[in-house]
Amino acid sequence: MSYSTIRNLLADGRPVILDGGMGTEMLRRGVRWRQHGIADAPEVIRQVHGDYLAAGADVITAHTFNLTSTNFINFFRDREHMAEIGPPALETKAQELCALAVGLARDALRTSGQEGRVPVAGSISPVQHPFRPDLAPDQAVCADHHAQCVQVLAQCGVDLIFFEAMNNLGELRAAVRAGNRSGLPVWVSLIPDVAGTLLSGESLREAGNIARAEGAAAVLLATAPADVVTKGLPAILNGGPTGAQAIIGRYSPPSWKPDFYPHFVNTGATSPRRYAEAARAWHQAGAAIIGGSSGTTPAHIAAVRQALG
Repeated sequence: MSYSTIRNLLADGRPVILDGGMGTEMLRRGVRWRQHGIADAPEVIRQVHGDYLAAGADVITAHTFNLTSTNFINFFRDREHMAEIGPPALETKAQELCALAVGLARDALRTSGQEGRVPVAGSISPVQHPFRPDLAPDQAVCADHHAQCVQVLAQCGVDLIFFEAMNNLGELRAAVRAGNRSGLPVWVSLIPDVAGTLLSGESLREAGNIARAEGAAAVLLATAPADVVTKGLPAILNGGPTGAQAIIGRYSPPSWKPDFYPHFVNTGATSPRRYAEAARAWHQAGAAIIGGSSGTTPAHIAAVRQALG
């Protein structure tokens, strides 16, 4: 029922406001990235969701990005090696954490009194690193991986599947097809490059066309600076709901370093007011769905909500 709210907003030509950064917001609140913080700091995750709801988000995203069995297995030679030296039940750890993450999002909705109105998006990342499209496996591997992720999140009770930070055409096609088999609405965000292409160097326009042809209900640009998102946005304004989310800060492996870290104060910090100005421009250009990527905070989303009404 909650996703019908989004359909109605889009049909009426009104903006849909997404939440902002999740992992980076937890870092800002002092939570280390261990098991996504789900087991160690559930109250913080619940509060972050609540703060985004209070800021005016129409959709909240469960803290499941990059939370897959593949990412646990990648630390070992193979499944047999993981079973040999890893802790018990590690193979099912991602599924357990996903269920907890979705439950925390639901808790925040109940606490805020918005259950049934605001949908929970189940976030799914690329098979490999979002910034390394060259590492993407072939479509068969991608299809199997994403089918498993979709099944887990559907069983956890999300309202829509959100493939975030897709960076190449082959994986994009496999992901959306896997998502469609769930019967849930499917959204996809693409990483644009400064050259106006997909991060892989492939056509951004073709990526948008493929996503829509395969059945995606919305196509967004994300995980790039605001000016890169602005440059690439016209390429995906091709007939269906379109969105935009930008990053704030820098990626300093192994983690994202938002502008609130002191040694990045001169990287062009984007205040909530400046971010809202960019959001207004995206909306005027035709983007109906506006949110934030890594580094954005509830204050940024509140500013966007105020700017767009």
